Amino acid sequence: MNRDFKKYQAQTSPHPMAVEVASAKGSYIYDVNGKAYLDFVAGVSANALGHRPEVVVTAIQRQLEKYMHVMVYGEFIQEPQVALAKKIAEMMPGALNNTYLVNSGTEATEAAMKLAKLHTGRHEVIAAKKAYHGNTQGSMSVMDYAPRKNPFMPLIPGIRFIEYNNEEDIEKISRKTAAVILESIQGGAGFIEPKNNYLKAVKKRCEEVGALLILDEIQTGFGRTGKMFGFENYDLIPDIVITGKALGGGMPIGALTGSKELMQNFTQPPMGHITTFGGHPVIASAALATLTYIEKQDLASEALRKEKIIRSKLKHPKIKEIRGRGLMLSLIMKTAEQANKLILSALDKGLILFWLLYEKRAVRITPPLTISDEDLEKGIDMILELLD
Repeated sequence: MNRDFKKYQAQTSPHPMAVEVASAKGSYIYDVNGKAYLDFVAGVSANALGHRPEVVVTAIQRQLEKYMHVMVYGEFIQEPQVALAKKIAEMMPGALNNTYLVNSGTEATEAAMKLAKLHTGRHEVIAAKKAYHGNTQGSMSVMDYAPRKNPFMPLIPGIRFIEYNNEEDIEKISRKTAAVILESIQGGAGFIEPKNNYLKAVKKRCEEVGALLILDEIQTGFGRTGKMFGFENYDLIPDIVITGKALGGGMPIGALTGSKELMQNFTQPPMGHITTFGGHPVIASAALATLTYIEKQDLASEALRKEKIIRSKLKHPKIKEIRGRGLMLSLIMKTAEQANKLILSALDKGLILFWLLYEKRAVRITPPLTISDEDLEKGIDMILELLD
């Protein structure tokens, strides 16, 4: 299988981790040789309920017995789509009550940028340096990281960049700006949290000049940071929220949510944004089951409780700091070499850790929200043993 994997499947890196997966359940992945891997990454924050959660599998099976894809998004009334959009509206604060379902986080980014231009009649979009909002050309346009962008230039024009947490840069938001797009917590940059009411200050400036604030909740959304949405930690409400990853419970999905008035812009011109498979009824059913479980089990509070376990026990001279909030944490090692060695040696030992895009000293710790205390402490002990 390894030979066919490299021969027939397009690769994204010269040295993939290449674990040959046989099955997965809960917080574990099992390879074809029966080796168990404790998963501290959760599909890069996508598997909020772990692998093959029963509530999600059951929802998928029930919907499969009714119907699968029937029509492009938004034309037929499909109960799973309506129920999911209603659930998201119930979870969101303020006027964030209308959702467009798409296929992935990066498509949600693309659609949100289009929506902002439609609504404001402006073309400038402001993003943060070392942001990551996806990897299609529009999403890549709001990524200020030359090594990844340069091979694909030119990208979308009219993009300006500001430094995250730099209050002086906020003045660059002007009456030419259609939207500012930011991550509630910067992911690829090293799990950087907003400081000194930074997001509130950006929102205030957007209101002053008539620009929209788009917050990317693709990684932070749905309980991972101790709130249902990351921005709720910082006392503001954006104009558009984009989500993905954990929303699907392990299935591919994305969404953008705004007010009904704002989202209506996609009807003029007709079909201002269209998608064939967005809101697929099977995936929408999985997402609804996921959100219902997160809410009923109060997994947001559990994330904060488990964060305390990690911070109290995961202490070592080689760990410079632990960044992030809830179960969105990154170990910042003293050197990039230490981080790389820890990730690779952990894989050999049966613990899945991962890198971040830009901060090479970082080690990602984003386990399932449902991970048991026993497995959490087991993984911590493995990390400490490897660092020793």
